[in-house]
Amino acid sequence: MSAEALLFAGYGAFLLMAAALLEWLSAHTHRRSLRYRTAGFTFNAELDHWVCPEGQHLWPHDFDHERRVVRYRAKAHICNGCPRKADCTDSDRGREITRPLDPWPHSEAGRYHRGLSLMLVALAGFVLAVGMIRNHAAAELAAPVALAVAAAFIARWLLRDLATHPANFPAPTPASGTRMPAEAAASAGRSRWATQRRTKGTPP
Repeated sequence: MSAEALLFAGYGAFLLMAAALLEWLSAHTHRRSLRYRTAGFTFNAELDHWVCPEGQHLWPHDFDHERRVVRYRAKAHICNGCPRKADCTDSDRGREITRPLDPWPHSEAGRYHRGLSLMLVALAGFVLAVGMIRNHAAAELAAPVALAVAAAFIARWLLRDLATHPANFPAPTPASGTRMPAEAAASAGRSRWATQRRTKGTPP
């Protein structure tokens, strides 16, 4: 294999490894950040609330539509009388925890890093394609072709993961206990009214 063919193959492999490393680091940092913010607290998915180390519950009290997070808060009078308050929160309104609704990588930061990974994979494919055009002897094609196939599989996996989990998750319903935007609440009310009329046999 010529030095030029080796350089193209090496650079393509480097870009693929950089994309994989970026994907792992971003997901790992995201999970670590979530664990740090909720250390000592336990989430009950069935009842949709957090339990603090003292056994008190934090219930959902607000839905941030722009950032797509649910905010949970403990009762202020309980937190203010807790002996561990100084180590837990400096707020007089009760300890608050935020939970993102969108799983990785479908938060805003996650999709940004996924886009960077895809750009690196695409660049790797372009570099390998140029290398195969310039060095097309049979002995020089084995490594670039193998790397190009790997790049295609990686790009397909990254794109499929984005396609099967779109960013436009449905808005919360009144049953979730969170405060919804006025438009969503009005829409939910109209839908519930129409359902009740159909159940009673009255045409909507």
